[in-house]
Amino acid sequence: MTETHQPAGLTPEAPSRPAPNKWALIGVAALLVVLTNAVVFVLPPLLPVIQAQYHLATVADTTWVYSVLTLGGGAGFILLPRLADVHGDRNTSVVAAAFLTVGALVPAIGDSYPTLLVGCALMGFGGAAQLLPLGFLRRNLGESGITVGVAVLVIATGVGIVVGMIGGGFIVENLSLRSFFVVLTAACAATTLASYVTIPHAPPAERTRRIGVLGTVWMIAWVAAILLTLTQGLLWGTAALVPLAAGVIGGIAWVRVERTSSSAVFDVAMMKAPLVTASCVCIALFAAVNAAFMLLLSTYAQIAPAALRPADAYGLGLSELNTALVMAPFAAAFLVRGTVLDRALFKGRGVSVFVAGALISAAGLAWLAVAHDRPWHYLVGSAVMGLGCRIGYTAGFTLVQLAVPEEKAGMAAGAAGTFMAVGFALGTALVSGDLSASLVPVSGTDLEVAAEGLYGIGYWLAVILALLVAVTALISRARSNRRAEGAVS
Repeated sequence: MTETHQPAGLTPEAPSRPAPNKWALIGVAALLVVLTNAVVFVLPPLLPVIQAQYHLATVADTTWVYSVLTLGGGAGFILLPRLADVHGDRNTSVVAAAFLTVGALVPAIGDSYPTLLVGCALMGFGGAAQLLPLGFLRRNLGESGITVGVAVLVIATGVGIVVGMIGGGFIVENLSLRSFFVVLTAACAATTLASYVTIPHAPPAERTRRIGVLGTVWMIAWVAAILLTLTQGLLWGTAALVPLAAGVIGGIAWVRVERTSSSAVFDVAMMKAPLVTASCVCIALFAAVNAAFMLLLSTYAQIAPAALRPADAYGLGLSELNTALVMAPFAAAFLVRGTVLDRALFKGRGVSVFVAGALISAAGLAWLAVAHDRPWHYLVGSAVMGLGCRIGYTAGFTLVQLAVPEEKAGMAAGAAGTFMAVGFALGTALVSGDLSASLVPVSGTDLEVAAEGLYGIGYWLAVILALLVAVTALISRARSNRRAEGAVS
């Protein structure tokens, strides 16, 4: 375990400032995380409505909603946490919430598919606000800041996912798209005001540092190329190899240049600290598992058996709202107190925590691989999956924060968040490919859905992703032990 750093606000040289209201600060942090995650997960139930209202030819056309949201999020995860380090927490939080507000306002006014795509890109960028509490809670709550910040992020993420799914189902049944975006605009505007009023206006954490423009734009470009491949690759076929190759080559070149840059986007020394790179990879894998689980569950649950030929019939025929309720145990598991977990992480047992989270997630997914044709099967699987992901995310974000002083809290959050965005896109792409391997027709329509057997395969693929978390953590520990032995000899 790396040495933890004393928060800058506690050093004798730091200027004194009024202590913020702890619970108000935690409240606005939770609001930012819940809102940003709800925005993402409110969209799946809305895709059929979007297709019908904007007269899109196929469901595939609606995938650009996810693509631009993901691309905007990739840029936001890279840039916003670093802006908080360099230009201050309140300024950056207000800017992020303003992006969410404008992003919701554009489709509310335009009420067209092009304006929806513009709005999703803006909301995707502002959605990186979910990482900002890791910085401003750590910088304002002293020694408990890391623990509280990670707990707020993890718990509010789980709540936001289910709130978004339930909200999407409610909207489909009761509101128009335009009404939804009007309500969302008001909610985001209120969050912007709450951020301005609640988050202290303090001097930037890194007063003498600047963000390298070239390095930042370069990183956004290669990450965007990879994310675009993962979100559109299934539709583009072999043509998707072009942006993938550009992204991988660009990323390798970027790392080499950043090592010698005086204004690096991410400090390479941070990534070399024990377990930091492994933690980021584990976060990506848990995000992939998370995405795979939700896509498999929501797709299977909403297929009506009566709509398929008797030989192909499967599904639960649940509404969007009832599908979200089946997922409620997933969010509930995120509310489990993590006192024992935090104690283990601060005592240097990060690898053990990762392995525990991976095995619990794998157990929940293995259960769903063999039992996924009854609602209660999902209630059990969701609860187990939620507990495993809660453990994994807590370990990942905590260990990355422990590796840096508080003035670089945003940098650490941005690195972890970027890996999370890539992992989520990877899990979605993997399961989308699986569910496209064999299709069966929907009676009376030109639509097709995945063959039933592909769902079990999808869950087993997710089990492999979960087990890779344990492999990654154990390899990292073995390498650290070898380095330590070499240093002693």
